[in-house]
Amino acid sequence: MIDYIRENLSYYPMYYRIFFKAKKDVTPERVDYGNDKEQYFYYYEPKQLKSDKIIIWIHGGGWNAGNPKFFDFVGQKIAREGYRMISIGYRLSPKNKYPAQIIDTCEAYKKAIDHLKNKGIDTSKIIISGPSAGAHLSSILTYSKTTQDEYKVDVSNVIGYIGVGGPYSFRKSQSMTQKMLLGMLFEKGYDRSQAEPWSLMTKNHVPMLLIQSRHDGLIEFECAEEFADKAKTVGNKCEIYEVIDKKNTHSWYTTGNFLLTREENKALDKFFNWIENL
Repeated sequence: MIDYIRENLSYYPMYYRIFFKAKKDVTPERVDYGNDKEQYFYYYEPKQLKSDKIIIWIHGGGWNAGNPKFFDFVGQKIAREGYRMISIGYRLSPKNKYPAQIIDTCEAYKKAIDHLKNKGIDTSKIIISGPSAGAHLSSILTYSKTTQDEYKVDVSNVIGYIGVGGPYSFRKSQSMTQKMLLGMLFEKGYDRSQAEPWSLMTKNHVPMLLIQSRHDGLIEFECAEEFADKAKTVGNKCEIYEVIDKKNTHSWYTTGNFLLTREENKALDKFFNWIENL
């Protein structure tokens, strides 16, 4: 309960930083891939390119909020670190029920790869990542062979996956917030195992890093542990990083830390260090 309260109190200082303090160094290119206002992605080209690895990021927001424009500060930070970055948007619940979100994620991913190729950019070193609801969608994109086959997604060029604060398993002991959000996401009677990353995971070549906090306030640490155990069972390489920063509640460590420096936030430093060492 204390961490839940801390999570709710974190929004005001975080939003202040987002709207009044966040630096904007580059202007992202918007690319629409559908007719809905949320069906677009932002492409970030850094002023100083320092790596040939490309980060494709799917935003969080409980499946019912957020878009690439709101999370522009994430793209700005990644671009400042010298990476090309794609920030994917998707249709939101409760108006759009699952599987609309994963359909959009897959379609946007394919269109993003094509967009990069059309620019003459090497797409052989892709890192897929996402926080919270974005961790849910990005982990299905990366590790569900069923989903990849159904929506014709090729992840052979993906060299790493980072999930942050994700609801990878729909366990019985969930927070009331998570139960409410899942209730908004699915039609009544929908077989949720068909949207559960834990159930859908299959073996592939992509190593994963799961960043999770024991003081999340919304998502239990066991979600990451269970996903990691499933990864080991099927033969996927997985590392769990436990957040040790003071800003360790859900919104801070999943996205708010992109408003900080690597020196200020160890979880953010781990995020970039892991990519650098791939």
